[in-house]
Amino acid sequence: MNRIILKPGKEKSLYRLHPWVFSGAIARIEGDPEEGDVVELYNYEKEFLAIGHYQIGSIAVRILSFKNEDINYQFWLTRLQQAYQTRVAIGLATDPKNNVYRLVHGEGDDLPGLVIDYYAGTAVIQFHSVGMYRAKEDICKALTEVLGDQLSAIYDKSEGTLPYKAGLNPQNGYLLGESSNFVAMENGLKFKVDWLEGQKTGFFIDQRENRSLLERYAKNKSVLNMFCYTGGFSFYAMRGGAKLVHSVDSSARAIELTNQNVSLNFPGDTRHEAFVEEAFKFLEHSKDKYDLIILDPPAFAKHQKVLDNAIQGYKKLNRKGIEIVKPGGIIFTFSCSQVMTKELFRQTVFTAAANTGRKVKILHQLTQPADHPISIFHPEGEYLKGLVLHVE
Repeated sequence: MNRIILKPGKEKSLYRLHPWVFSGAIARIEGDPEEGDVVELYNYEKEFLAIGHYQIGSIAVRILSFKNEDINYQFWLTRLQQAYQTRVAIGLATDPKNNVYRLVHGEGDDLPGLVIDYYAGTAVIQFHSVGMYRAKEDICKALTEVLGDQLSAIYDKSEGTLPYKAGLNPQNGYLLGESSNFVAMENGLKFKVDWLEGQKTGFFIDQRENRSLLERYAKNKSVLNMFCYTGGFSFYAMRGGAKLVHSVDSSARAIELTNQNVSLNFPGDTRHEAFVEEAFKFLEHSKDKYDLIILDPPAFAKHQKVLDNAIQGYKKLNRKGIEIVKPGGIIFTFSCSQVMTKELFRQTVFTAAANTGRKVKILHQLTQPADHPISIFHPEGEYLKGLVLHVE
């Protein structure tokens, strides 16, 4: 097997069980690994450290195991069983009011480069590394063994997640079976999932608990759901007793799905209206119209080099939200940018609030749910940050 020898001192992160090895930490490579190959890692004294997938780029190796073990079918089966049992333990995989959850969350489930979301019998997979993609046959076979008759289809949605330079030419499509059921249920509410053409795997599962919290605040409120995508926060607000809900997105397809989801749960309900419009343009004419505002934009910064621009974007958005919300209003504001730490996000919102001259209090500090676990050894996995603000 190909071996990678680290520079003196660069093994310390692996002793702390961090799952990444950066290219700058490598002293030399023994062998000629191709991207996606399994490689062994050693310190400069040639003591075994870990085994993982080799890849081209800043992150050179994603660690699969800190034991010297075979990466075979049994390995994938064991890891997927562990991931599933975690979802059983937290009550998601056995909840009759919920048939959607994240089954595998990359490093949080010791499977870096792999994401699997479960929607009412269909598992939607995204491979984020060449190594995981090459193991897809074993992974899919293990998935059918773990889920049994709960699984009717597996859909691969990796066309946009794999490195384009790897020459894999991936195409989205079914790896097992096929599904015509695009309706799933979360906390007793129905929604249509578009894993064929929608963002991510089709729905933002990571906001489940934050949507439930918003439901508790919605009674008799005028609600604005910005960047609504498929309307998750909107129909939770309606079930919570909101007197009016406006959903806004720049995507006509997103608004179409939002309207479908509202109709699935509240057919003929006139409290809801949706708008295809750019966010800041809509906010410009929304002062004092809303008691409760959700600001859940797409990631403004996917890489460190654009972080400064993202900070300005979050600052501008939150300042506008704080300026226009009614006195005594509530704002749910989020960042899903991994490079934006929770401390930096809070500081950015603080600056935005200070620039408005209004009094603002933090009621809740929000994060991702338990089916998006964060390895304590991999703090970078904490990507979703949120604040619930009270604006006087």
